[in-house]
Amino acid sequence: MKLSHILYKSNNLSEAVKQFEEEGFKVEYGSKYNPSNALIYFSEGPYIEILEKAPISNFLMIILRLIGKTHLVKRFKSWKNAHEGYFDICLENHKNDFDEEVQILKEHKEYYFITKSKRLDTLNRLLTWKLLFPNNLNLPFFMTYFNIDPKPKNFVHPNGIKKINEVSYYIDNSLISIFKKLCNDSTIKLTNQKGEIRVSFQK
Repeated sequence: MKLSHILYKSNNLSEAVKQFEEEGFKVEYGSKYNPSNALIYFSEGPYIEILEKAPISNFLMIILRLIGKTHLVKRFKSWKNAHEGYFDICLENHKNDFDEEVQILKEHKEYYFITKSKRLDTLNRLLTWKLLFPNNLNLPFFMTYFNIDPKPKNFVHPNGIKKINEVSYYIDNSLISIFKKLCNDSTIKLTNQKGEIRVSFQK
C-alpha cells in the first residue's frame, strides 16, 4: 500500500480553506452540497484532507455502538477531539478489495471493519471507494482508490509546490513490523517521537 492522504484537523473548515489558499494552495471542498471536508490534491502522490468534525453524525455513532462497532466510534471521536493540525494518515491500494491487507491483519490477529463510501464532488463526479478501519486505533485506516481519479494532471499550486515530499509518522514499536508489511511508501518516515505529524513539500 501507498500513503493515500494526510488528515488535517480544523476547528473551522471555511477558515482552514482560507488559510491554505492564502499560503498558495488550491483547495476544493469535498462535496458539492454541505461539504464536511476539503481537499488539497497534487498530481503525484498523497493529498491532504481537511476535516472539521467526524465524517458521520451522532445518530450514526449511536447505531455503530448498537451493532458493536465501538472501536470505529472511538476512532471517529479521536478525530473530532484532535488538536488543529495534521493528526492521522490513510493508506491506499489500487484494487477493488483488501484481500492482501486482510491476510496480513489476520496473521497479526488484528481485527477490522470494512465499509463503502461515496460522495458527489464539486465537479459532479460521483466518487466511490471502500474503507477498512482496523480496531487497533494505533494503526492507520485504509481505502481503495477512487473509481474516478480526481487529481489534476501536471498541476503546480500557485505557491510552486508540486507534491508532498515527506511525512513523519509515529507508530508504536510493536506495530512497526505489520506497518512495513502493509506499506512500502518511501514518503513515510517512521519516527519514535510522539507528536504532530510533520509534512514537507517539494517545489
